[in-house]
Amino acid sequence: MSDFSNRTVVITGGAGGIGSATVAHFAGLGAKVAVYDRNLEAAEKVAATVTAAGGIAKAFACDITDRAAVEAAVAATEAELGPIEVLVNNAGWDVFRPFLKTTPAEWEKLIAINLTGALHMHHVVVPLMAARKSGRVINIASDAARVGSSGEAVYAACKAALVAFSKTMAREHARDQITFNVVCPGPTDTALFAEYKEGAGNPEKLLEAFRRSIPLGRIGQPADLPGAISFFASDAAGYITGQVLSVSGGLTMAG
Repeated sequence: MSDFSNRTVVITGGAGGIGSATVAHFAGLGAKVAVYDRNLEAAEKVAATVTAAGGIAKAFACDITDRAAVEAAVAATEAELGPIEVLVNNAGWDVFRPFLKTTPAEWEKLIAINLTGALHMHHVVVPLMAARKSGRVINIASDAARVGSSGEAVYAACKAALVAFSKTMAREHARDQITFNVVCPGPTDTALFAEYKEGAGNPEKLLEAFRRSIPLGRIGQPADLPGAISFFASDAAGYITGQVLSVSGGLTMAG
């Protein structure tokens, strides 16, 4: 297991299911974790839980769709926790309806949160990493980006764009010794997945269909993701960049 002692890790959407599990995981490995979330109260609860367990975490209010908010949070993080060495772009949001039943206003929100927000984070954090010639960026996409997903057209499009963006950044900043990799969760038991089930009209039938289609026989849990994320952030992955890893119980096996 990697040692992240004294390394500063930023996790966006840190108060959510996958985000909070990832915060706890990195803190358990010794990292100083910055918990970014637009819901500051929820982020503070996550940070308090980590602190009570003996770890180091601090909450920062950050709406990633707001460039000024991102700049303020990053500046505060570096001032309070030290240079950012790992960035995990995890924040996301979805609308679960067929594309023709969605609205342009929903597209704009989906793009702002799932793509533009990540661009803001890269645009502010990566120059700091480049100046130090060191850094790890892990972008959380989705298997919807790799194989599509009915009822998630714009979300899938944003996540696919994030995959392509990550590969391009990996090429552009290899000389800066910054790696960019992508983790793609499959169906995972989070608040977002609960909304997806409700939108299906028959949640239990949908859940059972997923269970039958996943070779490992269960829906993913938030705790299934941090190991893959921290691997890409670790020294062991220093020669890995521009790669995509699905964590889906075998539901998708894209090359």
